[in-house]
Amino acid sequence: MPFSYRPVLLFLFTAALAGAFWRTPAPGAPGFAQPPATTPSTLPPLFVNEMLWRDAGLAAAAPNLTELPDGRIAAAWLAGPEDAMSIHFSVRDRGGWRSPVLIATAESTAGGTFAQIGRLGNPVLHAEGSWLHLWYASSTLGSSINHSVSTDGGKSWSKPARLQTSPFANFGGAVRTAPVPLADGGLGLAISHDFIGQHGEWLHLSPTGQILDKARLAATTSTLQPAVAALDEQRAMAVLRDAGPAPGSVRVATTDNGGQRWQAGEALAVANPNSSVALLRLKSGWLLLAGNPASGRQALLLWLSADQGKTWQEVRTVETAPDGGADYGNPSLLLGRDGRIHLAYDWRRQGIKHVVFSEAWLDGGQP
Repeated sequence: MPFSYRPVLLFLFTAALAGAFWRTPAPGAPGFAQPPATTPSTLPPLFVNEMLWRDAGLAAAAPNLTELPDGRIAAAWLAGPEDAMSIHFSVRDRGGWRSPVLIATAESTAGGTFAQIGRLGNPVLHAEGSWLHLWYASSTLGSSINHSVSTDGGKSWSKPARLQTSPFANFGGAVRTAPVPLADGGLGLAISHDFIGQHGEWLHLSPTGQILDKARLAATTSTLQPAVAALDEQRAMAVLRDAGPAPGSVRVATTDNGGQRWQAGEALAVANPNSSVALLRLKSGWLLLAGNPASGRQALLLWLSADQGKTWQEVRTVETAPDGGADYGNPSLLLGRDGRIHLAYDWRRQGIKHVVFSEAWLDGGQP
């Protein structure tokens, strides 16, 4: 039987591809952008809720928030038929939420990435100077992360480009929570990896979105959808969705060297029914956590920590309902430059709810 070179050539091609993936530019000195100085919030008790978007007959899920340079709040979320959702975008100004526009579909993603696309995954927005970043997952045989940019406040977007997060056919990546500014001008983006196991990963991105480095978010069980808050220039805390056996708890990973390495921390005394959580550092320096109780997504709760995540106190119930159709999952938190706290979440899989509140309300004050 004649010798076949095909297996050898395939091995050499795969090795070269993996080597090219990891020959990335050297990252700058590790570290997080200095968090804002701790100051007491002067806002009075405030709590306002409104429907961000709802369209009869269509499903909606997975909102994500950012603040534009002019102070307006922008949101992206999935909406459409359950098996064919697209990414919608809207901006909130003094007149409320504007009519949403469609910014990514399976067809537009296929055209930009030259790949066959089955469905789209959760979007993440981040405004930085004149750039508005959009990351979102798309699936074929596995999921991959796409990156697109707008320089006109979301009116038009560049063609999506795939992030090379894995040498194994680039499968297994997804996003859910906002990135963290880094000291070198880049961004730290926490992602899920669900190809051959489930765990969180940390991507060190350049200011233009290229991957400079990555690290695994260590955990003692399967985890997904990490959310990260920087505590100072070198320390940060990640909270992760518990994808292990029930009953679950919010999982933790920490770093003390600017995100180069992450260690598994002790799970929080906060239940997690395999659902997404959101994390935010407030003006006071306290940490705010949003998620669901042990019983499931029929309630959305808020917890506060005054000791950088060591202990947590349940402080508010944002919404709750006893019926089986209630689903208040996928929270997204944002701290506005004016000190107002914004929260968006799934509303019964039928729409997106937006809530604005203050630290004084969290402390028990009544608006």
